[in-house]
Amino acid sequence: MPDFRMADELNENSSVHVFMIGDSVFDNAAYVRSGEQDVRAQVADLLPQAAAVSSAARDGAVIASIRDQSATIPSNATHIVVSAGGNDTLQASSILDERASSVTSALEKLGCVAEEFKREYVRLADQLASFGLPVAVCTIYDPRFPDARLRKVGATALSVINDVITREAFARGFALVDLRLVCDDDEDFANPIEPSAIGGAKIARAIIRFIERRSVCSTVFAR
Repeated sequence: MPDFRMADELNENSSVHVFMIGDSVFDNAAYVRSGEQDVRAQVADLLPQAAAVSSAARDGAVIASIRDQSATIPSNATHIVVSAGGNDTLQASSILDERASSVTSALEKLGCVAEEFKREYVRLADQLASFGLPVAVCTIYDPRFPDARLRKVGATALSVINDVITREAFARGFALVDLRLVCDDDEDFANPIEPSAIGGAKIARAIIRFIERRSVCSTVFAR
């Protein structure tokens, strides 16, 4: 496997401080086996020794509470990485069991969920943009349900939500970590919706790629 530690020119930069906010995509310690690291620790291992990484991410957090997390940003933070929206969509997932008279009706229902999601996400994105720092936001990865039908339905429904995240990210010059590309194997998941240590390592490498690249309006992913 290639070395994903930061490039030599950044190893001497002691000012790097990555601030992570979000949900159990980052705060996944409860879902990895004993002795394995969560995503924050995996990012820290890939950073130069003089750099710092802090996290306010909390398992179960929804967009509204992640806005509160962003208000705790350290004064010396240099990069912000965000995973938000998964729990909001989980709360709205009961719509998938509702009856619809046509495909048009079903899409209309999904559209209403997306509109509500957008209202919340825009408030978070605007708050993040106000800090004037490089920001990377994560999409929501495809669920790994054992049932193939549920996987397909879940991934299809989430594409509507991920479109909101993508549009709002690029509209503000944020980088996009597409977790659908990063976590693309069953072993990347500890359960259908939480990352394993293997998946966490992939996420950590994608975050390092973002820090190295320092680019905007780009999709960042690493295998």
